[in-house]
Amino acid sequence: MSARSVVVVLYEGVQSLDVTGPLEVFAGASTAAGRPGAYRVTTSSPGGGPVRSHSGLRLAPDTDLAEVGPVHTLLVPGGEGTRAPDRALVARIRELADRADRVVSVCTGAFLLAEAGLLAGRRATTHWAYCDALARRFPDVEVDPDPIHVRDGHLATSAGVTAGIDLALALVEEDLGRDAALLIARHLVVFLRRPGNQAQFSTQLAAQVAARQPLREVQQWIAEHPEADLSVEALAHRSALSPRHFARAFTAEVGVTPGRYVDGVRLEAARRRLEDSDDGIEEVARACGYGTPEAMRRAFVRALAAPPAEYRRRFHPHPLGGH
Repeated sequence: MSARSVVVVLYEGVQSLDVTGPLEVFAGASTAAGRPGAYRVTTSSPGGGPVRSHSGLRLAPDTDLAEVGPVHTLLVPGGEGTRAPDRALVARIRELADRADRVVSVCTGAFLLAEAGLLAGRRATTHWAYCDALARRFPDVEVDPDPIHVRDGHLATSAGVTAGIDLALALVEEDLGRDAALLIARHLVVFLRRPGNQAQFSTQLAAQVAARQPLREVQQWIAEHPEADLSVEALAHRSALSPRHFARAFTAEVGVTPGRYVDGVRLEAARRRLEDSDDGIEEVARACGYGTPEAMRRAFVRALAAPPAEYRRRFHPHPLGGH
């Protein structure tokens, strides 16, 4: 099979990690997954000249964007340059997209796709901080602020920055299979390869770090002991507060109730075990504080729209089925 051509668009003010994250994933097909020649990755800018990223990193492209021919995957990263995009750049993206098998954006690169008219009538996402702006600016786009990446036909958009790695891994899985994608993820030391419908925030990212030391210590205890008694009463005792005072203080400082925080931590702990270990479903449920496999199944279906056994089948390198 001939190499799939991947063209990464560069421009002034681009977010460098939006470029290098997906690029490392596609390159990993050769190094980590042992599939040399699976992808041919090219970076390209208007005029072919070097650009300066938002962080100041100087990026030297391989080619002039005007000279790029038909491509398999056109990847448009985000960055400050999307705020007032060059009309010629937008027009060229539109032209290349018309001949591409797949069109992908990372973070605010969705704004460039929308400017080019490519997202009209389609579902898309972007960095959580810019979803409202995307929806206001392009009312014909169905903006979903929650998932880390969204696929609508041959178009795919992702959330902020590192979500581009998740989307690239999903594309590799589509092209080369699940095992190849998981090998690349492990090679890059990606902690967890997240499914596209996962929320942009993990529990720890979505929640705040408490201001008071006793509450911070409780947060750490929860993360390290998901199997423990994490009731409000037990956690209040650890923080030397009354249950009522603890619940009010935790919610005020962390931004979510203790129960909701615990639910999120346990779900993430169970997902990690299902992906990285060969523990049985019952053992995972017990180790992560669910008590019964049925309780864990309900939590998975509610949050991820997939039961634990199905999640393992999709994201464990050697799925063991539903035992």
